[in-house]
Amino acid sequence: MTKLYAIYGASGCGRSLIPVARQQLLRENNNAEIVFIDDALTEITLVNGHRAMNYQQFLSQPAAHKYVQIAIANSAIREKIANKLAQDNVFLWSISADNVIFMDNIDIAEGAALSPFVTVTSNIQIGKCFHANLYSYVEHDCIIGDYVTFAPGVKCNGNIHIEDHAYIGTGAVIKQGTPDKPLVIGKGAVVGMGAVVTKSVPAGVTVVGNPARILEKK
Repeated sequence: MTKLYAIYGASGCGRSLIPVARQQLLRENNNAEIVFIDDALTEITLVNGHRAMNYQQFLSQPAAHKYVQIAIANSAIREKIANKLAQDNVFLWSISADNVIFMDNIDIAEGAALSPFVTVTSNIQIGKCFHANLYSYVEHDCIIGDYVTFAPGVKCNGNIHIEDHAYIGTGAVIKQGTPDKPLVIGKGAVVGMGAVVTKSVPAGVTVVGNPARILEKK
């Protein structure tokens, strides 16, 4: 076996991405195996019809090249796993559904997971291990950092900068910025479910509501 592909994480996120991974290999006429990696496992088992194993068992599999999609929602854990993969000469694997729309001048780093009905328009730069869930979109002239997560239905409009490790909740709407003053979502910020973001969000805070306001800690 020359290549082996894996979804790291056999819980809900991983199981929802395995059909996307299968679609991708089918498009590429690639008949390599896809397995799950789950560090809680002690023995190789089956999950949704695919072999599932822990990371050490994965490393011991006979394959010249190994590729992994990190299907973990927590971005800090995604980064930790990505660093471990790099140390072990395992490649990050980007996957996208058959109906994802890519338009023009798009640069997406390795390890992205783009679910069905995602749209990425034009003049967009995206960092490593980006997760875009169902029905999310990224409009023109956006810059997105590493380990950013979009929950389902995120509306990321034009001229927005989203820094590393930000989390954008289900159905959130981010108002467009302008070329000379992009709207910025700071590093590690959390945008709550259904929030309507009309101005920049500082690093590390959580914003909720319409219009979105910082959620004060009690």
